[in-house]
Amino acid sequence: MANRYQDTNIQKNNKGKRYYTTTLYPEIKPNIRDIYLITGLGDRLDLLANQYYKDSSLWWVIAKANPDKIRRDGFHIKPGLQIRIPSNIQNILSQFENLNQ
Repeated sequence: MANRYQDTNIQKNNKGKRYYTTTLYPEIKPNIRDIYLITGLGDRLDLLANQYYKDSSLWWVIAKANPDKIRRDGFHIKPGLQIRIPSNIQNILSQFENLNQ
């Protein structure tokens, strides 16, 4: 399992104390190639990210693309929701890296 802080930058204040910076996420606009699905019992963000992106740590992409349907306090998703799975993952990851340099 990946460290949840692996993409978070660490800074030092003027006293040398380390702290994590805020991670910024890109806006994920709809794309004609996006996949839409109806969630089922047992669907989770990390499992869907693994299924579609082969990387469970990209769960945030699906959450960010569906802010009106997915709560940010857990991986579980209610069954029966239509959600969007973004298809332009390389572009999204590039934007993420640019925001968090």
